[in-house]
Amino acid sequence: QVQLVESGGDLVQPGGSLRLSCAASGFTFSRFRMSWYRQALGKERELVATITSAGGSTNYADSVKGRFTISRDNAKNTVYLQMNTLKPEDTAVYYCNAAYSGTVSVNYWGQGTQVTVSS
Repeated sequence: QVQLVESGGDLVQPGGSLRLSCAASGFTFSRFRMSWYRQALGKERELVATITSAGGSTNYADSVKGRFTISRDNAKNTVYLQMNTLKPEDTAVYYCNAAYSGTVSVNYWGQGTQVTVSS
């Protein structure tokens, strides 16, 4: 059974930091590109950050560049999102995504974790 379980969401003041984790199971984690998406209330889901299967390459949305860092530990089947200098506009539900593009394309989603940035 495939599972992506996010954790680490919380209420934090502007300028603060959070570290999200996504623990994966039920598939070969090291073969999948991992991403973090977010969806704010009333808005569409947007891509925040992506890391390749071996962790050699990352990409970020312009809005989070220099503040967020995505990383992964293939030995622990876990992907992380370190979020620094948080802003109120970072408030959203953050989702973990696993994607594989081969003969068959596969996409898995977690249930999301709430991040609220407010004073």
